[in-house]
Amino acid sequence: MIDTETKRRAFLSGTAAIVAVAAFATTSWAQDVPAGYPEDYAKLIEAAKAERSVSVYTSTDAEQSQKLQDAFTKKYGIKIAYNDLGTNGSYNQVISEAAASQVTADVVWSSAMDLQMTLVLEGYAEEYASPEAANIPSWAAYKNILYGTTIEPIGAIYNTKALSKDRLPKTYADMIKFLNNNKAELQGKVATFDPEKSGSGFLHHSNDARERKDFWDLAKALGSDGAKIYSSSGSMKETVVSGENVLAINVIGSYAIDWVKESPNLGVHFATDYTPAFSRLALISKGAPHPNAARLFVDFLLSKEGQDALAEGGLPSVRKDVTAGLNIETLNTFVGGGLKPIAVDEGVVEYMDQMKRVQFLNDWKTALGR
Repeated sequence: MIDTETKRRAFLSGTAAIVAVAAFATTSWAQDVPAGYPEDYAKLIEAAKAERSVSVYTSTDAEQSQKLQDAFTKKYGIKIAYNDLGTNGSYNQVISEAAASQVTADVVWSSAMDLQMTLVLEGYAEEYASPEAANIPSWAAYKNILYGTTIEPIGAIYNTKALSKDRLPKTYADMIKFLNNNKAELQGKVATFDPEKSGSGFLHHSNDARERKDFWDLAKALGSDGAKIYSSSGSMKETVVSGENVLAINVIGSYAIDWVKESPNLGVHFATDYTPAFSRLALISKGAPHPNAARLFVDFLLSKEGQDALAEGGLPSVRKDVTAGLNIETLNTFVGGGLKPIAVDEGVVEYMDQMKRVQFLNDWKTALGR
């Protein structure tokens, strides 16, 4: 028979082992907690890891976000179900799934700021106070629900064999004059976004309409040049590279900055007085199936580590301390000092009002002679 002392020692040994395992686990989780985060953040990490995956609905090309995805999965071991549905597709999918009580998206991450704000205002997003919110500009966050993760300029691309850089206008007003004064040369060779088919395009154009009294002069100038409209920046890029078009206006500048590195006959251009910049906004879906993983992913998106990964992938950081690529300050210098971020506030949904939206699109078609 085993004596009492032997039993006592075995019990104490077993208890010590359990305590050691628990201490190791706690220490391991604690190592993952960034400085300045809540003391109990390790519990969120533990719960997120237990959920094992996070579903992201997005309009961001996988190529631009791959470094971010890899860094997140490597750090936490959480698989990302990455769904590139486009701006309109992400928005529509969220609404249809909510209506069917079959929410699949954990995080919605889209460049259509107006559509993202609409999801928030209509109750499709979950409130979450990210501990990283203090590290991004105040204009980049809305009520602990919607967060700006990038700062991306809206600019122009041109075919360098058809147009020399010194001919390109320096200001917004000069671009209008350039389009009007070179109609014969530019006829049928200018491109821009189709605001009816592209969420990004609608945002870009409607933001200019809010910010610029001469936006409709630009629209009419595009119309007089027989401008062609496209649903994506990528489509415009191909036509400019081929020479079908010689100039494309209001494209996603962050993409263009990378494109010119690989296409010798492609140039990127920004106005020095006015370069609007949008942000890819992240929200957590109401009723997200993996809520803890969603919170962890949003925090990582906003963290320096996550922002470094995004910047390395070509998406300029909304933070000032990122050095892996362009950040909000170095980007402003790059575009000539006229960077005008679109604030993450309810103003972005002005043209989401159905009557205003219809009127805007009708005015756009009239200006372009459609």
